[in-house]
Amino acid sequence: MIYLLKFGASLILPPGIFFVLFLLLAIYCWKYTKKYVAIIILILTMSLYLLSTSWMSQKLVSNLENEYNPPVFPTGDAIIMLGGGATLDTPDVSGTGELRSIPANRLLTAVRLQKLLNVPILVSGGQVYEDSGKEAVIAKRILLDLGVPESKILVEDKSLNTKQNARFSAQILRDHELYEPILVTSAFHMKRAVLNFEQEGVTVTAYPADYIENKEQVFHYNKLAPSAGALADTEMALQENLRFLVTKYLKY
Repeated sequence: MIYLLKFGASLILPPGIFFVLFLLLAIYCWKYTKKYVAIIILILTMSLYLLSTSWMSQKLVSNLENEYNPPVFPTGDAIIMLGGGATLDTPDVSGTGELRSIPANRLLTAVRLQKLLNVPILVSGGQVYEDSGKEAVIAKRILLDLGVPESKILVEDKSLNTKQNARFSAQILRDHELYEPILVTSAFHMKRAVLNFEQEGVTVTAYPADYIENKEQVFHYNKLAPSAGALADTEMALQENLRFLVTKYLKY
């Protein structure tokens, strides 16, 4: 009964309520106007509905996340952690500005690897927007709080996207004669990140973190309930695939 109530609630809140309204519109058009208009509305409505279900979003996200698996026994001479957003002026334990949830999860994995391997950790990410924080600088402060020695932290704080992450990090690695880096980023982002580093002549060991989906998917009818969160995950996965294709086939 609990799951049934959740499913019902999804149909009276956005985006579910919009699909119900468009379905009613399709029925109206079928009865009182041209039937081909009803068919077009129905096809568009069902397509958007499926994209708004976790059943679909999980499949799309899982396809990205399963491109790489973290090695059981990782080895390397450096760890690269890519940023993914930071606040500018929010209060934090030891300063101002915080990493958002995605890069915070990446940092947790990166710092544990650093403790395990005792190699330098390169944090990469600049201030993308005027009202966002400088990701690498904030990450360094947090790493120091967690006990990572300053001598083991390298900072790349100029990059604004993944391509620049790779380009600027590659130069820092060369300057420090580091040639076997372990790359830490979100699992959904790893495929594109690896490609960007390859294009800069850097071979990385992929260590995906910040997983969204389980490896083993279990179907439940509630996964057919539309939700804004599922739609956002679907959009993220489609956008990530598009960016991968642009990175691979368009030189910019």
